[in-house]
Amino acid sequence: MNAAIKLEDVKKTYPAFRGRPPVEALKGITFEIQQGEFFGLLGPNGAGKSTLINMLAGVTRKTSGKASILGVDIDADPSGSKKLIGVVPQELSFDAWLKVGDTIDYQFGYYGQPVDVAWRNEVMERLSLADKMNDKPRALSGGMKRRYMIARAMIHKPKILILDEPTAGVDVELRHEMYALLRELNEKGTTIVLTSHYLEEVELLCQRVAIVHKGSLVALDNKHALKDRFKSTRIFSIALTEPLKVCPAVLERFKPECVDSELKLTFEENEYQAVLKAVSEANLSVANFRVIEPTLEDVFLSLTV
Repeated sequence: MNAAIKLEDVKKTYPAFRGRPPVEALKGITFEIQQGEFFGLLGPNGAGKSTLINMLAGVTRKTSGKASILGVDIDADPSGSKKLIGVVPQELSFDAWLKVGDTIDYQFGYYGQPVDVAWRNEVMERLSLADKMNDKPRALSGGMKRRYMIARAMIHKPKILILDEPTAGVDVELRHEMYALLRELNEKGTTIVLTSHYLEEVELLCQRVAIVHKGSLVALDNKHALKDRFKSTRIFSIALTEPLKVCPAVLERFKPECVDSELKLTFEENEYQAVLKAVSEANLSVANFRVIEPTLEDVFLSLTV
């Protein structure tokens, strides 16, 4: 079975311009995204994520290397590869003067498909845009414009959906509605590639995660394996019944931090018994406690800062 997306030593260098030296945006990226995955692509601003997405969408030409979508080479058959994906770019772009409904219908034609009224209505309903069909995009709010971009990208039922910061500017309630829709699409077989500055949503939705930094792939693994591999420390957070005046000496090895009535102890994952014993010996007045596990944000920061 062909990979949904396959990249082999992909490089992109933007030429010198008006005294600015050449910019090496991608430095030999190689990895595969399998069919049916919900895949996270992370990296700080300028890491090369958008360049990579634009290359797959046919907007940017790579300098060298190979890239294919479901086995279709993006250079040998650009039209064929474009039909297989739907892309929601980071920047909002649309014809401000066409009605929302007309633009969605035209989108079918761009891919050589007849208008599927039932599917169009379902998409618009799920994205809370059903009552905006006769509006023009320029009249929509920021969150609605983002939803409109998602509707355009998925209306031709692509096998692969690539979303570059899809929930930027979207309120919390709608964000969770979009999560439900994306999960449903993925469960039905759509491969989804997600980039986001909300690392918690990548952790919530994605199974595997790639992290790019300065044009290079610095990590690629299952999200749980990434957290275990790059961050072995844990935080023991203790809520005290009263503020701690003096920190007991037995806790000093765990770098105690106390703010108001919350005490935090840092320990390695193999020190669970030791930290519990120390807390017991300190004879603290504990209301409750919890262990804070590492997050993707911890991994991200450890690799990119």
